[in-house]
Amino acid sequence: MSSDSSETDAAFDALLDHLESHLDFESSYYNESYLDRRISARMRRCDAETYDEYLDVVRSDPEEPEALLDSLSINVTSFYRNPEAWEPIRDALRELTDGRGRTTVWSAPCSDGREPYSLAMLALDDDEIRTRGLEIVGTDINADVLERARDGVYETTTTRDVASELEPLDDAERYVERDGDTFAVRSEVKDLVRFEQHDLIADEPKGDVDLALCRNLLIYINTASKRAVVDTVLSSLREGGYLVIGMTETLPRESRDAIETVDKRRRVYRRT
Repeated sequence: MSSDSSETDAAFDALLDHLESHLDFESSYYNESYLDRRISARMRRCDAETYDEYLDVVRSDPEEPEALLDSLSINVTSFYRNPEAWEPIRDALRELTDGRGRTTVWSAPCSDGREPYSLAMLALDDDEIRTRGLEIVGTDINADVLERARDGVYETTTTRDVASELEPLDDAERYVERDGDTFAVRSEVKDLVRFEQHDLIADEPKGDVDLALCRNLLIYINTASKRAVVDTVLSSLREGGYLVIGMTETLPRESRDAIETVDKRRRVYRRT
C-alpha cells in the first residue's frame, strides 16, 4: 500500500471517528462505499479536496455537521416507490384486514413519511381493505425527518415530481391537497398513521406486527448490521405476518429458515 493511500485511509477513518464521537452517528453500521459516496458529495459542495480538509470544514462551519448528517441519512423515498411492488402489498392488506379486529403495519425506515402515507391512501382507496382497526406505524432513526413526516407536506422540485408519484391513485386529490407545487396530506390519511423514533439495530423489536415494509435499507448497510435489522423485523412479526424488502435486496442466509417466500421477484415473505 502506498503512503498516499495509507494517509487517505487514515484521514477517512479520522473523519468517521469524528462522526461517531462528536455527532453521534454510528458509521460502523454502514457500507464504507456508501459513506464515501455521501461524504464525497458534501466535499464537492464545500470545495474540499481531501478528507482532512473536509474534517476542518465540519469542525469550523456550524452548519456543515447538520448538512452532513442529513446527507448520510437514508432518506431516498417517494410515494409508491417501485409501483409494481405495491400489488402484493395490496393483496396482503386485503387478507390481513378481512375479519380481523386489529391490523398493524410497520414501515421502517419511513424517512419523510411517504411510504406509510402511501399505505394509508392505498387502504382508503380500496374497498376490499378494511381501515377500521388498521394502524400504520412509521419509524425512523432520524428525529428531524420524522417531524417532516408528521407535517405531511411535500414539494415538487426539479428532481422530484410529486404529482407523478401519486399517479397510481385514481383520485389523488381525495387524499392530498394541492396548492401549486405543494402537496399536503389530508387528515383522513394522517389519522391512520403515527410516527415514532426507532433504531432498527439498537432498539427492541416491535410486537404483533402483521405486515412490515423494510425496503431499500439493506443495500446500504454492512453484513452484520443487515442481520441485526432483519432479526429485529422478523422478531416483530406475528406468525403468518408478511415482510416486504426492496426488489434488489436479499435476506441474510441465516434468516431464511424463519420465512417462506410468497413472491420471489417482488421480495415478499411470510414468517413461519
